[in-house]
Amino acid sequence: MKITSAEFCVSNTDYRKCPNPDKPEFAFIGRSNVGKSSLINALCNRLKLAKTSSRPGKTQLINHFLINEEWYLVDLPGYGWAKISETQREKWGKMIRHYLMHRENLQCVLLLVDLRIEPQAIDLEFMEWMANSGIAFVIVFTKADKLSKNAIKSQVASYISKLRESWEELPQSFVTSSESKMGCEELLEFIDKIKSGYKSLKTVD
Repeated sequence: MKITSAEFCVSNTDYRKCPNPDKPEFAFIGRSNVGKSSLINALCNRLKLAKTSSRPGKTQLINHFLINEEWYLVDLPGYGWAKISETQREKWGKMIRHYLMHRENLQCVLLLVDLRIEPQAIDLEFMEWMANSGIAFVIVFTKADKLSKNAIKSQVASYISKLRESWEELPQSFVTSSESKMGCEELLEFIDKIKSGYKSLKTVD
């Protein structure tokens, strides 16, 4: 799939105010400073579609983008940023949980993980919560351009090994880089496949 158009639609704090659920939807989320906005921009071939910042916590709302006039890309707030109040952290968490659990056209969550660091408890716990809640997700490793090919293989293997400690069936994963666009084509092909399946389901009588 090639992205030929990407248009910002709306930002809000309530899933009930999101666009009409008449198109398949894919949500991007991850810890603050994981490179989420940069990857979204790389996928869409746009420099400033999603706002990037050196300061974590830039994304604070549920942001909808209409892609190719066919599906929604959703940029969700990052989690795990320490420099916010407990009240604000809980507010963001509630907003995200309600969106993920109740957005009926949500097809898959793309959980971004920084490939350079060891598995973090907050990510593992979030994966477990999504699995227990019946929310489909895949792992998207980011910032692969910062590592050598051997280091990439080693880090992915280490992460998979950690997951095997508590997972019988592993979630699908992708290795990406917003700088080199490594993995972007594979990620878009994955989205396109699910999107096509959604369309066929909609046309079944």
